[in-house]
Amino acid sequence: MTAPIPRDIPGLPAVPGWAKLMPSYVPPTAVIPPARRPLTALFRLGTALAAAGGATVCVVLGRPLQALNHFTVQANILLALVLAVSAQRAWSAGRPVRPALTGAALLYVLLAALVHAFAVPGRPVFSDPGPGGRWGLAAALVLTVVTPLAALLDWLLLTAPRTLRLRHATAWLLYPLVYLGLALGGSALLPADAPGRAPFPFLDAARNGTLGLVGNALLFGLACYGLGVLLVAVDHLCPGFVRCRPKTGFRLRPPVG
Repeated sequence: MTAPIPRDIPGLPAVPGWAKLMPSYVPPTAVIPPARRPLTALFRLGTALAAAGGATVCVVLGRPLQALNHFTVQANILLALVLAVSAQRAWSAGRPVRPALTGAALLYVLLAALVHAFAVPGRPVFSDPGPGGRWGLAAALVLTVVTPLAALLDWLLLTAPRTLRLRHATAWLLYPLVYLGLALGGSALLPADAPGRAPFPFLDAARNGTLGLVGNALLFGLACYGLGVLLVAVDHLCPGFVRCRPKTGFRLRPPVG
């Protein structure tokens, strides 16, 4: 004999007739199989090496503390670290780096490139390149043109879309605000008689005065936030044929028979 099948499973409460199940979020990794991306890894590794090489040349040829205190050098060092980790994960089919971190690295190098293009055109990253003047100009070109364009192409063509949020643009302001505070305070990392004490001319109190300095700092912060909001908007509105979309492995096929 077989035991009768119970109408209700013991130990589980009955589900009400009008109960509705709330939708739950399913991460993409649950349905997307991990895949190696060697070409993406090589591109990101090359960009990371270019950013690290340009920053190294700035530190070696110029005054180390002055170069390390520069926003452009710091942004490229962050970009090199982020892209190196991203390259390793793309090569080994690992999870991508958090969008908040990759977006921050992209934002800072783009902001540095825009500042050098419009606010301080023609000025190298450091004011005294030393004996290797040509190497210093080449490093400045790499840090302000090559690596920002490469990072932008990596984000547009090799990064999954719709991962940035508006709260990220607010969080990205923390580092520029801290940097502005140190720059306005005279940059404690440099001695009092160091040349080029202000990393950018528009942050020089002797040249712009107190009101001009405060106004330039506000414009710098607003530009950083506006550029971050623009990145978030492009991330959600950019056409699908431009942004990289991971394949799910599912394919529609005609019925057999």
